[in-house]
Amino acid sequence: MKFNRLGQTDIHVPEICLGTMTFGEQNSQSEAFQQLEYALERGLNFWDTAEMYPVPPKVETQGATEEIIGNWIQQRGQRDQLFLASKIAGPGQGGSNIRGGTTRYTASDISSALDSNLRRLKTDYIDLYQLHWPQRPTNMFGQLGYTNHHAHSTLDITPLEETLSALQAEINKGRIRYIGLSNETPWGTMKFLHLAEKLGLSKFVSVQNPYNLLNRTYEIGMSEIAKFEGIGLLAYSPLAFGYLTGKFRHGARPANARVTLYSRFSRYSNPESEWATEQYALLAEKHGLTLTQLALAFIKQQFFVTSTIIGATDLNQLKENIDAFNVSLSEEILQEIEIIHKQQPNPAP
Repeated sequence: MKFNRLGQTDIHVPEICLGTMTFGEQNSQSEAFQQLEYALERGLNFWDTAEMYPVPPKVETQGATEEIIGNWIQQRGQRDQLFLASKIAGPGQGGSNIRGGTTRYTASDISSALDSNLRRLKTDYIDLYQLHWPQRPTNMFGQLGYTNHHAHSTLDITPLEETLSALQAEINKGRIRYIGLSNETPWGTMKFLHLAEKLGLSKFVSVQNPYNLLNRTYEIGMSEIAKFEGIGLLAYSPLAFGYLTGKFRHGARPANARVTLYSRFSRYSNPESEWATEQYALLAEKHGLTLTQLALAFIKQQFFVTSTIIGATDLNQLKENIDAFNVSLSEEILQEIEIIHKQQPNPAP
């Protein structure tokens, strides 16, 4: 297992992070435990969760993912072997049951959220605590551009300085070690970094954004920030909801796949994405690779990627995904990927 430096810290994390958003929805606790144990056997001690998980969010299941991980920690007693990441939900997207649907990144909400994170996870600290998405209205979750709607929103926004100070207070208490962003933009990332330097506060060390062959928008702006500011990408949706495994080719819809089960997972189902997916699948076949291998190997070879977050609903998927990181793509294959990308760039931002 290869390890990469987390931001400008002294911490090195594995190039693969285990995503857990299916725990408590598509995966039972026993199935989740199997994944956690197998991941740890393979050297994946970096696990990512969130207070709003599992997905899709429901009132009756919210927090179940953290509870399952907490139960594993309580039973196995191996907390010191883990690098555990979680998130506080922002407003709007996480469901009305989380702090009444008005959750903000204020000092009181961060403290309250963290109380619950720690209780469910059955630990007294979180290694990496992330803002799940910007509190301000901006282009995220499939929105490519910053629009008039975003610019003229009247939503009450917590000052970024207050958010940073609140996170610093939790670092000082020892309840979190490092802080990260998620679904963030170039402006937001740079603004937070500038304020932290100006105020003498801890800087964010990572950004968890979507990145895959169908959505390479991170390369526009954010990758340069990674290079010069030392803030790495934790790439989520590397297989584009499973489209980049090839299992949805030619209209196939496996019975237990999330795209089949839940209508909300439509981000990669447009004709442009399906065309590009087919081209990448044919390219993989041409070079004796699976589409999964092509997709994951492409991500790990980008200089700005610290770790790739993989999720699975069964052990065979997890094994296949982990094994794909043994593949390295030649310059020839990378050039052929660029040819496809130029014909259909970012069909699913």
